[in-house]
Amino acid sequence: MFTLNCKGRLLVVDKPLVMGIINVTPDSFYAGSRFHAEEVIIRQVEKMHKDGADIIDLGGQSTRPGSVEISAEEEIERILPVIEIVHRQFPELFLSIDTFYSNVVVSAVEAGVSIVNDISGGQRDANMLSMVGKLGVPYICMHIKGTPATMQMHAQYENIGLEILDYFIQRIDMCRTAKIRDVIIDPGFGFAKNIEQNFQLLKQIHVLKQLEVPLMCGLSRKSTVYKTLGVTTDEALNGTTVLNTIALLNGANILRVHDVKEAREAIQLVEAYNK
Repeated sequence: MFTLNCKGRLLVVDKPLVMGIINVTPDSFYAGSRFHAEEVIIRQVEKMHKDGADIIDLGGQSTRPGSVEISAEEEIERILPVIEIVHRQFPELFLSIDTFYSNVVVSAVEAGVSIVNDISGGQRDANMLSMVGKLGVPYICMHIKGTPATMQMHAQYENIGLEILDYFIQRIDMCRTAKIRDVIIDPGFGFAKNIEQNFQLLKQIHVLKQLEVPLMCGLSRKSTVYKTLGVTTDEALNGTTVLNTIALLNGANILRVHDVKEAREAIQLVEAYNK
């Protein structure tokens, strides 16, 4: 069991949690996760909440392969009003900010966010780790090589499980030095990894459990699902549920998903299976 101190509120990870994705971007890889109008965002968060989401992850920048980076100022302009709306309407929900900019983190935490989700693992912004440490919120550290624009050129590994384990040993040490108390790791499926490597990693994620921190997996509707099945992202829900189930059986503590209800059902069935 893990406990995460989210600005004075404890988020207890004694069973797998579900993180619902809200992207306020025009170019997210999955159209079903893009939201703009205030009433549409509120309706979607309300549905995720009702379906059993423990965390809502809010992002203002696409990080799909080849995506074009926007500035911290533009990201703040996009996402801050959404954070304020969601926090006001659903104060009981735990909110996370999906960003690699420390400036965005400061504004987001002031507006109601209590978890930082950084795809760069602190490599993109030199101030990120120290800022998260000062703010005293949990930090999701993801594995990536390069940037979203270049990462697929870096998809080369001798032993993917061991290399990612070494990466997290180093990054967690840096997080502790920055006085970050609660670290969550995300192996970064699809980030500097091809389809074959994603499956290898899924088989090996159990090795990351020795780090004794919560493990988050984000497989939802990614190309590993829809390209393997020869379907579209809109048709990738069933495949996503299969891979989420495998992740749970291999030790995932948090599922980051577009479809909360189905993820919650997968957790319920895996729990019944493990009894």
